[in-house]
Order: sequence, then C-alpha cells, then structure tokens
Amino acid sequence: MKHARRRHSPLRARVAGTTGALAVILGAGVAPAVAAGKSTGTPMAAAAALDDPAQAPGQAAALDAAQPPGRAAALDAAPAPGQLTLPAPTGRHGVGTVDLHLRDAKRADPWVPGQQRELMVSLWYPATHTSRYPAAQLPVSQQVLPGGVTLPTTAGHTGAPVGRKAGKLPVLLYSPGGRGNRATGTALVQDLASRGYLVVTIDHTHDTNDVVFPGGRHEVSMLPPGTKSRDLIDVRAADTHFVINQLAEIARGHNPDVERKPLPHGLTQAVSTKHIGMFGASLGGGSVAAAMQADHRIDAGVNLDGQLFGRSEHQRLDRPYMLFSSEHHNRNSDPSWARLWENLHGERLDLKLRGSGHNSFVDNQVLFPQAPGAFGITPEVMQQALGTIDPNRSIEVQRTYVAAFFDKHLRHQNSDLLDGPSRHYPEVDFIR
Repeated sequence: MKHARRRHSPLRARVAGTTGALAVILGAGVAPAVAAGKSTGTPMAAAAALDDPAQAPGQAAALDAAQPPGRAAALDAAPAPGQLTLPAPTGRHGVGTVDLHLRDAKRADPWVPGQQRELMVSLWYPATHTSRYPAAQLPVSQQVLPGGVTLPTTAGHTGAPVGRKAGKLPVLLYSPGGRGNRATGTALVQDLASRGYLVVTIDHTHDTNDVVFPGGRHEVSMLPPGTKSRDLIDVRAADTHFVINQLAEIARGHNPDVERKPLPHGLTQAVSTKHIGMFGASLGGGSVAAAMQADHRIDAGVNLDGQLFGRSEHQRLDRPYMLFSSEHHNRNSDPSWARLWENLHGERLDLKLRGSGHNSFVDNQVLFPQAPGAFGITPEVMQQALGTIDPNRSIEVQRTYVAAFFDKHLRHQNSDLLDGPSRHYPEVDFIR
C-alpha cells in the first residue's frame, strides 16, 4: 500500500523546529514522514509530537481561529515553580508501578540485525500501603527541561504491593504514538490503574526515540530510511503478543524480568489474562486493530485519534472497538477509518471530542500550557496541537469514556453513557 507524501504548511515547519527537546523527552506523536507511510530514518527532530497531518487529516488548518474566553489556561496550578503536574487519578485505589525488562529469545529485533528483541514496559496497578513506597518518576531519559522545568512525579509508587481488594485485575495494554515513549499517556494510564486495571505501557524499542534499559543502556531509534508505517504497526502487534505471553508467565508464578527484578507482592495472584483490552494514541491507536487481529486474547480496543496503515483496515474484526477522534479527524475525513468501520462486526463506536487537537490524547495537553517556554511552544502552535478544549476537561472526558468502554466489555458493567449523547458530556459527539 503506497502513501503519497503530503505537503506541509509553514506552520507545520515551525512546529518541527520548536520542539526537538520535547521529541526526545516525551516523544509523543509521530513524525510527518512516518505518518505519510515512511520514516526519515533520522531521530525525530521535531514534533510531530505536535502535529501529524496524516494521523489527523485536515486538523491543522481547520482548528477554530480563536480560543473561547476563559479557557486558555484552566489548568491545575503547579505546587512549586518549575514543577509540572498531571491531574490526580480519580479511582478509589492507590497506584503502584514497576518497570520490567523483557527479552524475546525467539524473535530477532526487526530494526537491528543480530539482536534479540528487547522491550521495556511499565506495569501500573491498584496498590496498597503506597505511602511506604517512593513516588515514581516518568519513565523517560531526561526529567528536567530547558530553564530548569521538571517533569511531573507520577501518582504511582514504585514496587508497592498490589491491593487485594481489587481482586483479579483485567489487563489493558497501551501503545504510544510513533517515536513516542510509554510515558506519554500517563494521565490516562494511572487513572485506569486507580479504577482497578493492570495497565501495561510498552516502549517499542528502536521505534521509540530513546529507551533506557537497566544499567543506563540507551537504545535509540534505528528505523532505516523508507520504513513504512504498516511495518511499524506489524512490529507493534508482535510486541503486544509477546507482552501478553509474559503476563501469562507472571500469572503462572514466573518472573520474566531479564534481571529478575522482584515483582510487587500480590502481582502473580492478581494478573488475569482472561480479560484483556488495548488502547493507544496516534500511531499507537492505529496499531490496536492489527494487534487484536494478531492475538484473539485481546477482547476490546480503543483507538485515540490514530490513522491505520496496512492490512488491519481491510480485515474483519469481530470484537468491540471504539474510535475516539479529535475535532477535525473522523472516518468522514480519514479513509482508513472508513474502511475499518465497514469491517467492524462487534460493537463499534465512533466518538468525536469537540474542540480537541491531535495532542489532546496525550499528556502534552496538560504539560504544554504549564510551561510553554520550556517546550518552545508559541500560542499559535499550542492551539494547533491542542485545540480549544480545556485540558483538564479533556482528560476527564477521556478517562470517563475509555473506562466505561472497558468496564462494559471486560467487567460486564454496562453504562448508558455509551448509548448516545449525554448532557453531562456535551463535548462528545456520536458519529453514526
């Protein structure tokens, strides 16, 4: 399948030139060349972390020209100068987290000849006695931005015991945007953990800009020139299949961590691979259907504003699947979504978040406005990336609908929220 290159506006060029530090540190989104079907083969000097015209067609030019009064900076105040924050989780459980180093001895790394496939993943889960365990930093290589601005401390507590009251934990897998790292959806991830899910975030090594392994080893993006997005998605599907296998090993009492890092107390008894969902943003969202088609253990999927590439949009999928798009991206403007929609034969939903931009589906939406100077973001670029919706409200809406979808299909807890428009969430349109 060939993808024509898209011409980029001067604004997009400025986007590319302002956020090199962001691309390395947060790595959200997918570079324009990757989104168009090919990778440049060089580390992402830009952000596409900010705008991805292929992942969200027509978004950049079609955003509203002015932001509604009073909505520009309605963010939680930082507790100290230079310290960024994420919205606190809303579930009833405390949150624990642990990073694991996994190695697939049966699979060669597709991007680096002669290496076995290795991954870093983070497990987020409902926890107890969290005050006795240190608060976790974001799993990224650099915690301090230009000007001394510090990235947020998470709500997770490293190594805290799994809360017994949560019972068996349904699993959710998270795949980030192209060149993005597993930290980019933390606001949503830790909230789902607080609601009783085991959430596993995956770094796709050598696709992600920079993955830090134990001992301080860094593995950077190694995509060769001409790499196609469909190939990235196929590798992500294989990574996801492998991660599910490793969770099954944990449930059987084994420790798959390469260094045999101790697992949190109670994790073995809590893991349930009988109920698995997957979600992702941008290219990660576009990878969900392929992963579901490759592994029937995944019961339900959510695509947060990600274009599809390759075979998955043409193949039948008979399990529940939800599309959740930004303001100017939908199956009416994205042919890959339209093709997939016709092949969805389980419950299917197509939601649109009014006023949102492509980066409204990752943590950028709350981090950029807190310290635009540290990210090199102008007001014009910020509106293009984030749209006009209040960031905290955007996160609240996404948390509510994503949780409702997985609660229904993994826990059999039905909610009329998914039946149609709600007066409590007028920002959400149901596309019929």
